[in-house]
Formats: sequence, structure tokens, C-alpha cells
Amino acid sequence: MNKTKQGYILPIIVMIFLFGMISFVTNLASPMGDILKFQFNVPNWMGTLGVFANFIAYAVMGYPAGNLLQKLGYKKTALIAVSVGFAGVGIQTLSGTFERFDVYLLGAFVAGFSMCLLNTVVNPMLNNLGGGGNKGNQLIQVGGSFNSLCGTAVIVLTGILIPEITKAQISNVFPLMFASLSIFACAFIVIALTAIPERKKTTEAISEKSPWVHCPFATLYLAPSESLSMWV
Repeated sequence: MNKTKQGYILPIIVMIFLFGMISFVTNLASPMGDILKFQFNVPNWMGTLGVFANFIAYAVMGYPAGNLLQKLGYKKTALIAVSVGFAGVGIQTLSGTFERFDVYLLGAFVAGFSMCLLNTVVNPMLNNLGGGGNKGNQLIQVGGSFNSLCGTAVIVLTGILIPEITKAQISNVFPLMFASLSIFACAFIVIALTAIPERKKTTEAISEKSPWVHCPFATLYLAPSESLSMWV
């Protein structure tokens, strides 16, 4: 068993980095609001549209993300999340090259899809890679700490890269975007090449002990025998 866990050291490190990327990419949207405001000469409310687009994507992707994880498992869901994240940050980078405000908003929206997917998959996947139990919980705590650290770091690094806010350009934060793209690319390769342990899929019907039996529409989901016994 120990040998098996040793084989997961690299993917565990990648998962911890992805924990950080969730906060890194999400929090980058805040200073980007000021950059957009000065680069494109738009009012404050338009500058914050990047944050809005990011979190609207969370709302849209929340339910589908859970379904993807249930149907495809950890590995495929993680690969999709990382690919979408690469695309989202890539579009944001292109917005600085072409100087297009609308392109940046599209990138922020796509990146939001990825962050939602990553939030759904990295917690259970890291726990599973750690063998579950206390070890898995400890790894999640490490990932959470790295998440907080990256959330703070992105604000500090953005401030360092922008010498004067009134002359801020998206191109000023290209180093942060390139770093994000590199992490996503490395994560994709590592996850793709690693045999990720998957939880056994279980399809549980609603039983009499389930709170759903009190729902008048529960009979639509119960087996005939269960449906009959519920009302007898």
C-alpha cells in the first residue's frame, strides 16, 4: 500500500498546486478590474464585470460539474477542468495582445467554468490520493493553506508588476498568466499519465429511510416495490 501511495506523490503535489490556482485565477479578477478600467477607459462597474463573469460561471456550472464528476470520475473531470482553465486564462492573455475588453470578459467566464470544476474535483481527488482518513484530510488542509496563500500572493504580485496603476495594461500581468498556463499544462500531463484511483460508482435507489420518501414525487424515482411500501 505504501508503494502505491509513493506513486501518487507527484499528482498530490499537482492537486495542491491546483488548489492554489483556484484562488489565484479567481482573485486575479479583482486587480484586473482596475487594469481594465484604465486600459479601456471604462467606468468602475464595467471594470468589475470580469469578477461578475467569473462567478456567474460558477452558478451556471455548479450542477453540471457534480454530474460530470459522478459520470466521468476524478481523472476525466480533472482533465476537463484543467483544459478549460488553460483555455480561459489563454483567452484572457489574448485579450491583452489584441486589446479587446469583450475578449477578456469571455476569458473570465470560461475560467470561471474551470474554477467551479476544480472546486468540485480537487477536494475528493486529493483526499482519495492520500488514502482517505486523517492523511487525506491533512492533505486537504495543506491544499487549503496553499489556496489562501495564492489568493494573497496574486494581489501582491499584481501590485509589483504594475508600476503605476493609471498606466496599467493587461500585458503587465502576462507573467502571472503565463505561470498559470504553465501550471495547467503540467497538471494536465501529470494527471493524464497517472492512474488515478476512482471511487466505486454506486447507484442507490431512494429507500424508505431516505428523507426523499416524504416528497410526493418520490414515487417517480422509487422501484415499484419501494413505491408501494411507502404508501402502505
